[in-house]
Amino acid sequence: MKEGFGRVPAEDAVGPLVLALDVGSTASRGDVFDATGRPVEGGRVKKPHAFTTAADGTSQIDPDQVVAELRDIISELAGRRRHAEIGGVALDTFASSLVGVAEDGSALTPCYTYADSRCSAQATQIRRELDEAEVQQRTGCRIHTSYLAPRLRWLKETDAATFGRVRWWMSLGEYAYLSLIGATAAGTSTAAWTGMLDRRTGAWDAELLAAAGIAADHLSEVRDPDRPLTTAGGATGAWPALAEARWFPPITDGFASNLGAGADDEDSAAVAAATSGAIRVLVHQVPERIPSGLWCYRVDARRSLLGGAVNDVGRVVSWLESTVQLGGADPDQVLAAEPDPATPLVLPYLSGERATGWVADARATFAGVSAATTGAQLFRGAMEGVAISYARIADQLRTVARPGRILASGRVTQDVPAWQQILADVLEAPVEPVTIKRTTLHGTALHALEVLAPDTERTPPSTGPTFTPSHERADYYRGRAAAYDSLYAAVTAHGSST
Repeated sequence: MKEGFGRVPAEDAVGPLVLALDVGSTASRGDVFDATGRPVEGGRVKKPHAFTTAADGTSQIDPDQVVAELRDIISELAGRRRHAEIGGVALDTFASSLVGVAEDGSALTPCYTYADSRCSAQATQIRRELDEAEVQQRTGCRIHTSYLAPRLRWLKETDAATFGRVRWWMSLGEYAYLSLIGATAAGTSTAAWTGMLDRRTGAWDAELLAAAGIAADHLSEVRDPDRPLTTAGGATGAWPALAEARWFPPITDGFASNLGAGADDEDSAAVAAATSGAIRVLVHQVPERIPSGLWCYRVDARRSLLGGAVNDVGRVVSWLESTVQLGGADPDQVLAAEPDPATPLVLPYLSGERATGWVADARATFAGVSAATTGAQLFRGAMEGVAISYARIADQLRTVARPGRILASGRVTQDVPAWQQILADVLEAPVEPVTIKRTTLHGTALHALEVLAPDTERTPPSTGPTFTPSHERADYYRGRAAAYDSLYAAVTAHGSST
């Protein structure tokens, strides 16, 4: 357990300062950090938003709404600072976003999110045309609806007129920078999360570009963090505190989350549990082979992020709390109780599966429900299922890396902390909670500080008491995991990807 991480008074902040921005699934946020990585007094700014979703797989958001949110956040935070006080601006967004941009820099399409699965048929087509195993080893990614090749083909097939008018295809972060400062580039991790970047060379993959129906010049330049952007003349004139700031190419929330949680080397795995979730290890080499259920994203010239993601974690909690009656029980107490064999077995795929089976159109399945089943048992079963979905990733991850620490962060770990005991029991490994809020925002600042203040000692994030796995529960959860695998194979056509 580590303590002592907290806001630093402005007069005690160590320069240079970083204005960090984070665009997540539920809000845009901003904060200012000093060179030690501590947030500076003055307060975080938050602008809530929500994806537009529909039963057909739609998941999108208005990119100009997000740009307006970011502009307001920057104005509020920069307005509290003195002239040229901030040394850098850094941005992360949810990964695998896509915006079609016209020659004049305006958005021609909504921002399609990682959870938009309307390109399922195109993913199937591309999988039949290409050798998916070879694609995965080159790019680090499977062929899936969360990546851009199927989505671009779907757009071309369903709206050829708009597709033909698009000059550039950008991530949400790239589009935001273009709108805010008149210049843009894709951070390496952002490019990797498209599923179309060669993980060994850092170049766009020709076979995936062809499958998507675009050329490399339809995409942005790819830059590592050590190559910040130069703003267009006068673009930051409204923000005197940013007069000398360097703007770092947008990165993905997964990369930032690892850094912010302190999982910045091969000895530590980060468990992120927010609206969606993941287990990731930052490795300092290019893995020769990638397990079939995982991804491996190049994040810069010297590091890769190895792991797997799940679409539904906090989304499961929110859905359960709005749909299932718990009979007055506290959700955390439900999860803190001893396991009950009468608990339903749940595959918690509300919006499809990513790792390890990549079944994009998978949906939640509740098994073993009877007239005697309570709402509390449904809640418990679903959150056990979420933990097992993480364990399926961890099993494959251990074939490549064996980190000694598991650091858990995200809204779910704070809202229902007892779930971390279930996770420790299912993983059969200790889980150490990171207690600082907004680890992703913190990590976004840290990635800029690696360039701006490489020699300054960072303040490590605070952590809470470790959740130690119970040997008495091991057989129960092994049995649940085996039953989960059997149910998964039965309802997903033996795990075939779609």
